[in-house]
Amino acid sequence: MDTRVFADPDAMSRAALEELLRILRDSMARRSRFAVALSGGQTPARMYSLWAEHYRAQTPWEHVHLFWSDERFVSQSDPLSNYRMTSEALLSRVPIPPGNVHPVPTNLPTPQMAADAYEAELRKFFDGTLPAFDVQLLGLGVEGHTASLFPESPALEEMQRWVAAVRAPAEPPHRLTFTPVVLNSGRNTFFLVAGKNKQQILEAIRSEPDSKPSQYPAGRIRPAGPVIWFLDKAAAG
Repeated sequence: MDTRVFADPDAMSRAALEELLRILRDSMARRSRFAVALSGGQTPARMYSLWAEHYRAQTPWEHVHLFWSDERFVSQSDPLSNYRMTSEALLSRVPIPPGNVHPVPTNLPTPQMAADAYEAELRKFFDGTLPAFDVQLLGLGVEGHTASLFPESPALEEMQRWVAAVRAPAEPPHRLTFTPVVLNSGRNTFFLVAGKNKQQILEAIRSEPDSKPSQYPAGRIRPAGPVIWFLDKAAAG
């Protein structure tokens, strides 16, 4: 594991953001757009606020496209919505074109309809080829989940679908998530992990053999591109 340890979540968030912007600059030299898969939670929220407060002017927003690696099946105005959190921390504070923001369509009648529609949007954006996000941000749950891929979820074995409607052992249970098909195709993957309660699961993932699939969803994300684990000292132990 390529791990980078920082004094606290703020320092960790700043380092991850600066690495993201470095990749953005490199990517813009090759392609005309920069696609990011965002995650929810308190840890990335710090990063999004920092992006808006201190790095707004350094970002070519007209070329940045934002997606979400998972979302709760709630309205975009719901306090539990990852989109709402991102909107408050980042989107409402930067000049990103509305057409560059690609939220999960949770306004549809069922989670499966939302998953189908989001997959169709991904296929259109990536011209039918496997999505290769320039940067994908992921977290780590205390039981090893990432995005909304939880242990023993059938979505972990998905080989075709890009977006799955899942039931999670958490509230709210109905969620949409990128499958490993997408998450194992990213150009650059950042795991953002903070807090002492993450020490045990980090050690468990580190100690697993490479010879068989991980029993933890986060351990199954092994794209060919670089994977960096950004940790604060409390998580690193």
